[in-house]
Amino acid sequence: MPALKLGVLVSGGGTNLQSIIDHIESGYLPAEIAVVISSKEGAYALERAKKHRIPAYVVKRKDFDSQEKYEDEMIELLRRHHVELVVLAGFIKVLSPHFVRAFPNRIMNIHPALIPSFCGKGFYGEKVHEAVLNYGAKITGVTVHFVDEGTDTGPIILQRAVAVEDDDTPDTLAARVLKEEHKIYPEAIKLYAEGRLEIRGRRVIIKSKRRNFND
Repeated sequence: MPALKLGVLVSGGGTNLQSIIDHIESGYLPAEIAVVISSKEGAYALERAKKHRIPAYVVKRKDFDSQEKYEDEMIELLRRHHVELVVLAGFIKVLSPHFVRAFPNRIMNIHPALIPSFCGKGFYGEKVHEAVLNYGAKITGVTVHFVDEGTDTGPIILQRAVAVEDDDTPDTLAARVLKEEHKIYPEAIKLYAEGRLEIRGRRVIIKSKRRNFND
């Protein structure tokens, strides 16, 4: 089976990018990262891409007259590299319906909470964990979902729960959630690569892996 070609969109340190790279190199994930696109110059994720000889580009919103032209540049790069699945890994820009329609049901995102809680506009990064603690929630977690035209509203692929401890700070909670992100994102991508995800309305059905008679 040919490796699934990924395009990874980043804005920061790229720890999820690194986790995906590591899972590919270990043989767990039948994929290859065809291109990395950053919304910021100097993002450490670009160094990770360079180290692993992955083509990488910086595409900044301020360099374009409109959101559509900005997204067209990214769409063109992704298509040039024959990307089959777009993976958002700490990408802080909100994508418009124009971009989403270019890759229908072929964009994944990871969110550091259990959607539909603590998600949507304004809920990103440390703000999510602050909101969880301020609300007094006892459980938070991680969600991987397909991207639709809303914000954190696409069909949910996988979720993992993370307990909130009484002495947690946003930083300590974020660190434990991030560990789960590094496990669950490669798992979701692997399911996609194996053709095991089926969208039925708002639900994502995970199909059983076909057994090989030689196994």
